[in-house]
Amino acid sequence: MSTALPHKRGWCPTAWQPMAAGDGLILRIRPRLARLSPDQMRLVADTARIHGNGAIDLTNRAALQLRGLSYNSWEQALQSLIAADLVDEDPGREARAILIAPDWQHGDDTHRLAIELYRRLDELPALPGKTGLAIDTGRVARLTGNSGDFRLERGETGDIILRADGRAAGVAIRHGGEIDALIGLARWFTESGGGEAGRMARHRAALPDWARGDLRPLSCATPPEQGAHPLGTALALPFGRMDAAMLELLAGIGGMRALRLTPWRIALLEGVAPTVPAIPFGDPRLLAVDACVGAPACPRASVETRTLAARLAPHISGRLHVSGCAKGCARAGPADLVATGDNGRFRIAFHARADDPAYAEDLSPDDLAALIESMFRAA
Repeated sequence: MSTALPHKRGWCPTAWQPMAAGDGLILRIRPRLARLSPDQMRLVADTARIHGNGAIDLTNRAALQLRGLSYNSWEQALQSLIAADLVDEDPGREARAILIAPDWQHGDDTHRLAIELYRRLDELPALPGKTGLAIDTGRVARLTGNSGDFRLERGETGDIILRADGRAAGVAIRHGGEIDALIGLARWFTESGGGEAGRMARHRAALPDWARGDLRPLSCATPPEQGAHPLGTALALPFGRMDAAMLELLAGIGGMRALRLTPWRIALLEGVAPTVPAIPFGDPRLLAVDACVGAPACPRASVETRTLAARLAPHISGRLHVSGCAKGCARAGPADLVATGDNGRFRIAFHARADDPAYAEDLSPDDLAALIESMFRAA
């Protein structure tokens, strides 16, 4: 295989197009149905260990990122992942970002529609790199707050609706025509100039008549808490981080049928009871904290992030975001408190994004921690 590896930075990596970072290449895996068997878990762990630095991230689109791969061996990693049916042999199909409500059951609408969409991926037009498709048609909404440009959801009336991201309501779709409608909306997006906007929510063209409706999706349920889950056990992964050893440990737990990935930095251990002693439960308080990998793993970052985030978390009521730079990769939206790296120091803002004007700046980690602790004590 001879694959030209791009050297640009800042886009979303795939398995076929890894992205350069400070600790090596990042290779992203999007397992079908966001589900890995124990054998696939072991294969991913071996790949992360042999070809990378062993670090694995769970992303907010329910994908896995292997870190620290080398330019000399990432193609070997790719081939082993293709052989394990974890990566599509076609780069175009592999690049499709599909988000599926993780509590699907075999044969239900979400499962049915996801299987059909995977089968028909070649019918989708060329879309901007970060464009995503979401399928969330269970009786409880799970993904309303998660990224997805073209969405199949359960409406308040019980119908399955098609909704364009950025629009509050969608249109009911007849049974059996859902994927036709989803593909049709994606084609309209490209034909109407959506590529220039980049994302559906930023595309201001009026929707075609057939895609307009007034049916709202179900209100989104909160993500599961760590512990018992209808599928088995929900496991918190602070900052979305695990490693090869942890994934291998999970694969060997008695009763493990599969690992399901979610967009909330929570993994679902299918078939595993929460009382199993081997489960490496994480600190659930850190699920309200967004922190990128920071320096030195990211060349854009000028500060370490996650140690500081864990230090600040007990003092913050609400959402905390610690970002290595103003790009704000870990969280696009505002947080109750955001601390942003700036030339080796920090600036902070409240109810803001990483690139918003600062409330205070030129702070060392100790300065920042002391300021936050004093402010929240006073409150």
